[in-house]
Amino acid sequence: MRPTVLLWDIDGTLLSTGGAGRRAMERAFARYAGRCDACAAFSFAGMTDRAIIRAGLKAIGREVAEASIDALLAIYVEMLAEEISLTGDTRVHHGVLEALDAAARRANCAVGLGTGNVRAGAQAKLTRVGIYERFAFGGFGCDHEHRDELLRIGAARGAALLEAPVETCRVVVIGDTPKDIAAAKAIGAESIAVATGTYALAELAACAPTHSFSDLRAKGALEALLG
Repeated sequence: MRPTVLLWDIDGTLLSTGGAGRRAMERAFARYAGRCDACAAFSFAGMTDRAIIRAGLKAIGREVAEASIDALLAIYVEMLAEEISLTGDTRVHHGVLEALDAAARRANCAVGLGTGNVRAGAQAKLTRVGIYERFAFGGFGCDHEHRDELLRIGAARGAALLEAPVETCRVVVIGDTPKDIAAAKAIGAESIAVATGTYALAELAACAPTHSFSDLRAKGALEALLG
């Protein structure tokens, strides 16, 4: 069976945090820059944490220095832990647990993350719903600011776990935004788009993913995932 690396997005794909990430980012900007409206004009969907902060700093006319981004990220992670602990609206999307169970049973399959979240943020969100330990590796927003590059890193880590050259692996990106689909194409991976985030199924299908489904309970979704 061909070695398979699964790279899962988090927000909108695996779970919803009820807006905890945005609230944490607003609080981080309020503490660092005295502005809670830095990110008000744009959606976070498909963006990496570093890209969100970079865009927020530009929006309020502040200097965009790597040290500033690092400082804001540290505050954000602190705020996110608080927001996650307080929210009662964090939930795993339909079909996710069943899909993770099926992937765990598949031979020669590495189950990891491909997310714009920094690693600490990913851990906070996934621990809240009890699935962090399901993912042995990942490509994270702290590995690279651009989604295609962090996916490339995640794919290499998954291939290493399988002790297979990444070129011989089937790499599958599971996400809920056009940015996930575009990044998968950029690294030569398959993509499974799920309409469990802010984009409708028709919008995702228009981006020509390998497969698109309303959610992972849909007919053919598990077969597409496992190959």
